[in-house]
Amino acid sequence: MIPFSPPRIDDHTIAEVVAALKSGWITTGPRTKQFEKEITDYCQAKTTVCVSSWTMGMQVLLHWWGVGEGDEVIVPCYTYCASGNVVLHSGAKLVLVDVGGDFNIDVDAVAAAITDRTKVIMPVDIGGLPCDYDALYAAISDKQNLFKPNNELQKQLNRILLVADAAHSFGAIYKDKISGALADISVFSFHAVKNLTTAEGGAIVFNLPTGFNHEEIYQHFCTLILHGQSKDALAKTKAGGWKYDVLAPGFKCNMTDLQAAIGLVELNRYADNLVRRRQIMEFYLDFFKAYDWAILPQIKSVNKTSAFHLCLLRISGISEVERDAIITEINTLGVAVNVHFQPLPLLTAYKSIGYDIADYPNAYLAYANEISLPVYYDLTDEQLQIIGDAVVSAYQKVRNEKVF
Repeated sequence: MIPFSPPRIDDHTIAEVVAALKSGWITTGPRTKQFEKEITDYCQAKTTVCVSSWTMGMQVLLHWWGVGEGDEVIVPCYTYCASGNVVLHSGAKLVLVDVGGDFNIDVDAVAAAITDRTKVIMPVDIGGLPCDYDALYAAISDKQNLFKPNNELQKQLNRILLVADAAHSFGAIYKDKISGALADISVFSFHAVKNLTTAEGGAIVFNLPTGFNHEEIYQHFCTLILHGQSKDALAKTKAGGWKYDVLAPGFKCNMTDLQAAIGLVELNRYADNLVRRRQIMEFYLDFFKAYDWAILPQIKSVNKTSAFHLCLLRISGISEVERDAIITEINTLGVAVNVHFQPLPLLTAYKSIGYDIADYPNAYLAYANEISLPVYYDLTDEQLQIIGDAVVSAYQKVRNEKVF
């Protein structure tokens, strides 16, 4: 079986993790701090805080920004449940909007959804393709008169905060800027299936306007993600450093040096990773262009270059049931594929609180005929040919036999 998305673990990765174990630092320490600095440099941003997951990074961020009951956060319905869950856990109202033809958030729908309660807009860079950030900022500017800040941070910004769900887009480019420098704040995922992994983990990357003290923000977040403690384990090693205070009831979601050791290896070779992922995506585009039923994913435009995280192949003229049958047949041919994503209104947790997929027709159409193909560094050209042939064979069998 050709797997869908195994992590890239080799002798170099193993050696760095072993070195971290032998160093005596297995929690947050010098490797985590180095990883944060290198992410900041790579993303051309102002500061970075590494965390245990995308989810907890975004959860802490919403808490820090003061998002809560009575507020609204706009999120595309075509995303993983974490994007919606963090908003619901904050106590704010989750405002779902539809997507466009590239799977990304519909900016016109965003503009129509903004109210005087909107505090955050959270676009999602699906598959690694950046959203239209200039258009999103323009929508925010056009509704500036509606904004009502609740606290000093919100007053300082004096507009809706734009926070990128950049879980898929590490290394993507929008108008000559790299992901991490496109929104006010971006949150990355380094989960095992992501382009750059730390096994589990994530990073909050700050790029707020001039006037915000990013060093103070960094120090505050380092405290906030460690139960509000005034000192982390590294600081406690100094003479007399045992004594600490708890400055506020915080969270527990710091990254460990074991995770950062993997991340530092991955970041050092990330350019090569992107080159190979691009080659894989270009193979798929070239292979499937011969078939009129294949709707090819966008990986590049005048203003955008994807991070090539997912190959979101769509198949024209089929139903959701037929799509599922095609996936089953592909699996029988020894290839693992996936679907990204089930729109949130299809899920029980969201249906039960009133979201209806009928209100998001573009999202359903994109989902119903989408199949995600394997994309990862170690895929060989021979395996790519097997994958392409398996998809074609499965499509032909299901359509010819009318298995639905």
